[in-house]
Amino acid sequence: MDLRSIREFGNIEFLARQLVEGFITGLHKSPFHGFSVEFAEHRLYNTGESTRHIDWKVFAKTERLYTKRYEEETNLRCHLLIDTSSSMFYPERDNGKITFSIMAAASLAYLLQRQKDAVALTTFAETIETQTPIKSTPTHVHKIYLQLQQLLQQARPNRKTAVADVIHQVAEQIHKRSLVVIFSDMFDDVANSERLFSALQHLRHNQHEVLLFHVTDRKTEEEFAFEERPYEFIDLETGEKVKIQPSQVKDYYQSAIRTFYHDLKLKCGQYKIDFIEADIAKGFDQILSAYLVKRGKMR
Repeated sequence: MDLRSIREFGNIEFLARQLVEGFITGLHKSPFHGFSVEFAEHRLYNTGESTRHIDWKVFAKTERLYTKRYEEETNLRCHLLIDTSSSMFYPERDNGKITFSIMAAASLAYLLQRQKDAVALTTFAETIETQTPIKSTPTHVHKIYLQLQQLLQQARPNRKTAVADVIHQVAEQIHKRSLVVIFSDMFDDVANSERLFSALQHLRHNQHEVLLFHVTDRKTEEEFAFEERPYEFIDLETGEKVKIQPSQVKDYYQSAIRTFYHDLKLKCGQYKIDFIEADIAKGFDQILSAYLVKRGKMR
């Protein structure tokens, strides 16, 4: 499913269902039979505990002992955060990063509803723009799809991001332990990354689990893979323009961006935050797989 077809088709709810059902079907057909929605609905049997709750059907498929969870054990609270600043509307040919993030969030919302988990949506740039309550009802999740649909149809705005400020605000607002899922290119203030690290630490200090999907168009934003010819590069958040050939800045750019990415990964590791490099060219299985692994660890 390419990003342009998502924008052309436009039915977020239908596409999310297709993505998730296809992903789960693929998992059932793979050698990792136990790694599916069942993975999130069961936990490994611990030697010495009662055997009465072992799911023998799962054992027959996986040759591993799992015990069935009860609803009060499985319910999860998940906050989906989407960065909607100007840089997220790159590449312009299909508004790649924002389209990818919208579809990824919609797929997780569908999976959360399927598992009777509660979900909330927050969109932000310099401030919080949209923020829903956290609920698990089908009506509520349908409203989230409608909000994502509106975001998909939005033209590229001219606004900066304030990821650090928003994360601090969200950390203060969430009073019950939750899973916070962030979709952002994290291009806040690269030169002052400590502010960003402090905000991420705030979430962990408040006992929340965090999945950070670092959404990038890796080919151009990390590898700087442009043809060697004159370009006019435009900062989508400030409007600043510069006319150069890629070779004039490539080494300096790659060094700076790789240092930032390395520091971000390092800090996430220190804070026990799951950091996932979400390259928009690699599809949505990377998102759903990371979520299922995280959900399994939280139980």
